[in-house]
Amino acid sequence: MAKPTLAIYGIKDRNIFKYPAYVHDHNLCLMQDGEIVQYLQLERISRRKYDNRFDLYFERLVDENILQLPDDFDLVCVNDFVGNAFISENGRLRFESDRQKTLNFDLVESFGYYQYDGWNGKEINALLCQHEVAHICSSLPFFGDFRDNSLLVSLDGGSSLGNYSAFIYRDGKFTLIENNWTDLGFASKLFNDNSLSFRMLNAAPGEHCSVPGKLMGFASWGSHNPEIEKWLIENNYFKEYWNNENEILKSIKKCFGIDAAFDTHDEFMQNIAASMQHIFENAVMQKLESLQYKYHADYLYYGGGCALNIVTNTNIIESGMFKDVFIAPCCNDSGLSIGAAAFLEHQKGNEIKIHSPYLNNVGIENGQLTIDNETIRKTAEILLKHKIIGICNGNGEAGPRALGNRSLIALADSKELAQKMSMEVKKREWYRPVAPIMLKENAEKVAVQPIVGLAKYMLMDFVIKPEYRNQMAGVVHANNTARIQTIETENENPFMYRLLKYLSDNHGIMALINTSFNVQGEPIVHTKDDAFRSAKQMKLDALVFNNQLITNEKF
Repeated sequence: MAKPTLAIYGIKDRNIFKYPAYVHDHNLCLMQDGEIVQYLQLERISRRKYDNRFDLYFERLVDENILQLPDDFDLVCVNDFVGNAFISENGRLRFESDRQKTLNFDLVESFGYYQYDGWNGKEINALLCQHEVAHICSSLPFFGDFRDNSLLVSLDGGSSLGNYSAFIYRDGKFTLIENNWTDLGFASKLFNDNSLSFRMLNAAPGEHCSVPGKLMGFASWGSHNPEIEKWLIENNYFKEYWNNENEILKSIKKCFGIDAAFDTHDEFMQNIAASMQHIFENAVMQKLESLQYKYHADYLYYGGGCALNIVTNTNIIESGMFKDVFIAPCCNDSGLSIGAAAFLEHQKGNEIKIHSPYLNNVGIENGQLTIDNETIRKTAEILLKHKIIGICNGNGEAGPRALGNRSLIALADSKELAQKMSMEVKKREWYRPVAPIMLKENAEKVAVQPIVGLAKYMLMDFVIKPEYRNQMAGVVHANNTARIQTIETENENPFMYRLLKYLSDNHGIMALINTSFNVQGEPIVHTKDDAFRSAKQMKLDALVFNNQLITNEKF
């Protein structure tokens, strides 16, 4: 048996702040013979959202046997524009590499050392994977090897040598097309480094990891306005107006004659957000169209945090530019270790196995995973009373979105119930939508567009047919779309499939609300203790833990 591959994204940040800053979402992946054995997003164990302190946790996780590592492995680390090195708290795992000045779809020989037992240690085979490449390769464990004549694109807030890069893959060769901070930098910065965006949402500068999702949700309440778009461009999007936001309001008054306010209920602010979203969509689409005009690729592999923008993803699919589009459920920084591990395993000649998204398994307790019909029936009965249930089954999802194993669920037919779940239970802002989880066969009935593979990972939005909007009122956005997640077979998620099937067959229920099992500002629950503590704190009506139903009096 070949040596396993250990991949880490754990680059030390430049500063220690209240919130993770340049570097965030540290994670680790162990693969053996093309299969993921262990995967961990640090935040799930540390309970600090977007945590960037893997250097402080690595040794204790190994010492406490939470991480179960062999004495020898091939080490691959992912870099970042702030640096290349990873050194654990006491130096027992050390990785160092020269600064990279060019982007290559390759792995770079580096230095690695692992002290595996007491004073026993040794140099180990160590390689560097560049940030952009790891983003692109994060799709491999979910879709298999790259298809010939594919365009490979990474678009992120920041990677190692830019925020945007593109490769073409033909005849087994990767060729760099573009890599820079300029082509799409202005567009991605609207979501994570823009004073106007942050002020509209009343977000602190350090909260840049959470702003993209909030801005995308807020944008659905407004309408794109060409005059607002022109105003934004002429003022360089007010990017650098930190602590000078009153000048923005003065500019609005001067240009539009409107006394606007930094209030999420302000219609003009909603239209600014919608115009920003429109600018981002157009920039990405124009870039892809220009690449396609020149290279005529059949397929697109798309990674980086920007690939979580579901409206843009939908536009890409509906454009028909590509035969198929592949985006990993962990396409943001949370999947960098998965991408790096898969790339090295691929380079070793191992076939990468196709995985489900339920990979977050470090520190997870073994438990009862059998499902009985009575549990499904009782769970359905509670939901039919318009109650809210937490789900904590098996391994957690890889990436930022709950896909049925770490979810809060409820009936999808009530706006009031959806608002209660989002605002009272989760403590989230009023404008943030929740999503439906559905059997694929039901999604095909309610959606205007065809249901494609990315719906498995909640990576697209779909226009809901008018006749189904009332029975899905809690999950339909202000623009009549819904961010549908589909389950097609029992294999994909046995409990959720059987619950959805029971509700559909016996009660005509087409969809359930599915939102992540966490309170605002906290990571998604991971362990049994997390689930019970959060269920009690959130005053849920019931909890399903490892397919066993627990009512709230037993929390």
